[in-house]
Amino acid sequence: MKQREFILFHHLKQHATSYLFMLVLFLIGIIFGAIVVNSMNFTQKEDLFYYLERFFAQLQQGQVISKQEILQSSFLAHLKFLLFLYVLGLSIIGIPIIWMLLFSKGLMMGFSVGFLVNQLGWKGLTLAAAAVAPQNLVVIPLYLIAGTSAMLFSVTLLRKLIAKRSPLSLRRYFFQYSTIFLVLIAGSAAASIIETFLANPLLSMLVNDLL
Repeated sequence: MKQREFILFHHLKQHATSYLFMLVLFLIGIIFGAIVVNSMNFTQKEDLFYYLERFFAQLQQGQVISKQEILQSSFLAHLKFLLFLYVLGLSIIGIPIIWMLLFSKGLMMGFSVGFLVNQLGWKGLTLAAAAVAPQNLVVIPLYLIAGTSAMLFSVTLLRKLIAKRSPLSLRRYFFQYSTIFLVLIAGSAAASIIETFLANPLLSMLVNDLL
């Protein structure tokens, strides 16, 4: 157990700059998402809020999707995203796309939270905390680890290609890379369970109480 903790600590210390870069990229995406909300005109906000009101009305009337459908949809979304990052990591030219995907995830989160706060004030912030925060406490670290791992493996491939006599063992790195993503996929299942059985019921309860 101590050896595993040491390996993990060594890995994080060795690649701290890469993880910090991906975190900053994600945070910039969140900021841009909030900026997009503020740049929307009145008509655009009204049109979007109309669909949001319809969704809230369905929650108040009990017209909700079954837990099984929410769980399945959430897990498949995480699975597709993680597998896409995994494949991009196997490609030398995948690094810019990996950056763009992490940035877009941050942008969508920033936009979602920013729009709710813009339209509903503190009530919107409360709803955003219920709908977005619980599962994303797990999802955000998973995506950051996935994006960073994919980027690092892509760089490893590039180094191997440039220095053909490099002592790097691609087989060992590939095994580690694949193992990391299997663990991340298992973690995404936990995030989907949190979203299904905690975030969604909490959101429904708050919608009835606040709106």
